[in-house]
Amino acid sequence: MGLAAPAARALGAVAMIAIAGLASAMEPMAKLVPGHGQIVFVTKQMGVPVEGAFKKFDAQIAFDPQKPEGGTVAMQIDMGSATLGVPQSDAELPKAPWFDTARFPKANFHSSRIKTLGGGRFEIAGRLTIKGTTQELVVPVTITQSAGQSVATGSFAIQRLAFKIGEGEWTDTSMVGDDVQVRFKLVLTGLRPL
Repeated sequence: MGLAAPAARALGAVAMIAIAGLASAMEPMAKLVPGHGQIVFVTKQMGVPVEGAFKKFDAQIAFDPQKPEGGTVAMQIDMGSATLGVPQSDAELPKAPWFDTARFPKANFHSSRIKTLGGGRFEIAGRLTIKGTTQELVVPVTITQSAGQSVATGSFAIQRLAFKIGEGEWTDTSMVGDDVQVRFKLVLTGLRPL
């Protein structure tokens, strides 16, 4: 019994040192500047480009642009915030054939690898989950910095049917195209210098 207490204290001290070491090794989190970013999606309806946007999203970004390999990016998009700027269309987007926001309120992206391409350009590989379906994705990102802020921009393409967006009669791609281009601009504070 006499040895148990000192052993427990020693084990506790080792655990605290390990936790402190992990905390200092973690990169500081960059924060989104509210109201300054955008996520836009473009699809075609009967061959005509139509642009929409997600008004609400959040991100957790922790990486050193000088050594991005150990960094992480996670993003959550509020699917109920989607708008095409047309009230009738906006009323349809949350419904089950489209985003089914009652069952799947958020889309998520989680990075698995970050690679530098030089000159403020990066490749972020990860998993995008929409409506319960997950796809692997590689996203090219360009970061510029000025006045204490970083701006991350990029674009990528997805196929809406791979994520079950537009089910039933809406699987007809002559009405709504399958290809969707996604463009983003994220304004951040707290990212280390390039």
